[in-house]
Amino acid sequence: MAREQRSVLTPEASPGEPARPSPRRPADGPPRPRRRPAWQPTPLLASVLALLLLGQMAVAMVTTAVRQTPTIDEPVYVATATDYLREHRLRYNPEHPPLGKLLIAAGVAVADPHYDPSYTGTQGEVGRHLLYESGNDPWRLMLWARLPVIVLTLLFGLVVLAFARAVTGTAGGLVALALYAFSPDVIAHGSLATLDLPAAGFVLTSAWLVWRARRRPGPYLVAAGAALGAAVATKMSALPAVPALMALAVSSVRAAGRRGRTLPGLAGVVTDRRRTVLSGFAAAAVVAVTALAVVWAAYLAVDPRLRFAPAEPVPALHGMRGRLVGLMPVPPAFRAGMRVQFGLEDYPWQGYLFGHLYTGPRWYYLPAALLVKTPLGLLVVGAAGAAAVVAVRRLRAAAPYLLLPPLVLLAGAMTGSRDFGTRYALFVPVFLAVAGSCALAWRRRWAGPLTGALVLFAAVSSLRTFPYYLPYANEAFGGPEHTHRLLHDSNVDWGQDLGRLADRLRQRYPGEPVWLVYKGAGVPSYYGIHAADPRRVPADRVRGLLVVSDSAVAKARGRLAALIDSSRPVDEVGHSITLFRR
Repeated sequence: MAREQRSVLTPEASPGEPARPSPRRPADGPPRPRRRPAWQPTPLLASVLALLLLGQMAVAMVTTAVRQTPTIDEPVYVATATDYLREHRLRYNPEHPPLGKLLIAAGVAVADPHYDPSYTGTQGEVGRHLLYESGNDPWRLMLWARLPVIVLTLLFGLVVLAFARAVTGTAGGLVALALYAFSPDVIAHGSLATLDLPAAGFVLTSAWLVWRARRRPGPYLVAAGAALGAAVATKMSALPAVPALMALAVSSVRAAGRRGRTLPGLAGVVTDRRRTVLSGFAAAAVVAVTALAVVWAAYLAVDPRLRFAPAEPVPALHGMRGRLVGLMPVPPAFRAGMRVQFGLEDYPWQGYLFGHLYTGPRWYYLPAALLVKTPLGLLVVGAAGAAAVVAVRRLRAAAPYLLLPPLVLLAGAMTGSRDFGTRYALFVPVFLAVAGSCALAWRRRWAGPLTGALVLFAAVSSLRTFPYYLPYANEAFGGPEHTHRLLHDSNVDWGQDLGRLADRLRQRYPGEPVWLVYKGAGVPSYYGIHAADPRRVPADRVRGLLVVSDSAVAKARGRLAALIDSSRPVDEVGHSITLFRR
């Protein structure tokens, strides 16, 4: 029987433990009939299918990247990346560590934009100056800045395939890759020069490498620590994954010890209890120390002298949080970034969920938003796979590796105060895709066909929203054209459709007066949109087209709400901007 088939059919699916064959015969009665082996594609067919899945994902992301104008966060990251390249200084955007922006800088280096390091202002103003006031082509610069994230997103697809294949076989790996490659949230944020998808992908990579450490703990634990460090060096929100993956490293070393393999210099872990404990501490230390080294390396890559001169004031942090941050063995700029993050958490942000505008966080916001923005096929297959990995004995060893990191990160994200979008929980669809491969482990005749049908349903749902992936909502909530009634901000409208709006106004409404309330980082006049703000003049002067970003519609109060209520909707752009007639 092929190796891939054994990974699905044998009672154990975890590397590092001996197989326990199922009994062929009950205590009394005839021998049980041998089960037919689950279908597994040939290596050639599997390679072709994987290339097709990643190819369509690449086309979707590049097409989206070419058409979208800068979202709210992107100019900040691109300007910071440019400053890293040209000035080698830690000055802008301290709330996020440098690694993700260094990746973006690889594309910026190819674009080679004009940059004025003497320009002063906030990080948002510096980004706007770079894109629109320095003689650069923002379309070209943004495309090159986005390409490294696109490539990284495709590479994480290979991690999804490898992780799922190691747990459930080649067929399961292709199921996981299909769920990942057709995830609208993954495509949407994988095509932007932002940090959310890279951080989620690095956490997944670390979990996969810790799983591989059950066979060879030495090299894989070091690699897992490096991937975990890359996640933390990209976004501080990955910090809750550190203790989770340290615990999983201990589990992997114990499993390896049962097979007679352990960390170098720690032989005999099976017979010596103290060495067993020591090997666990060593495994956790290897992961933690390697991750910390990667964080330091990211800052040193920007400025070997670690000078930190922030362009904007860094808030003070007192009490227990301040003392804990001060004790962390990280670069000073990292600690300053944590103070900025805590300051942002203390701000009373406005959220919008299911048509209700509120101030302050709601703990259930992210689970509710994920229900809206995750394809139904992925939700069902992922839930079935998560249940299987707990219930099916041969998969149970993989359960902590697939479920613990996303649950810990989701719990941390749910305590945050910024109810802005599922981008804060992108690790959920990423890990859910891998867990979905375990749905094939249910030994029922309908399991394979039903899983295939649900994967196809998820693919069709994703293709139908092309190329408007940011405002995606699944069919249970009406599709992307209804998302703005349920959610706001990066779930729907992040400023990505300013260029499309300019095209629509030229094609359908030439010469008409335009009044604009735009939520985004783009400069409307650059795209040929010459509009005034309707909130700055008396209502009776607002005649013609009233154009409002859907996030502004959701939060409209006072004069803007009165203007919208007395207008008639006539058009929409990208499911994120509404045009009214007055």
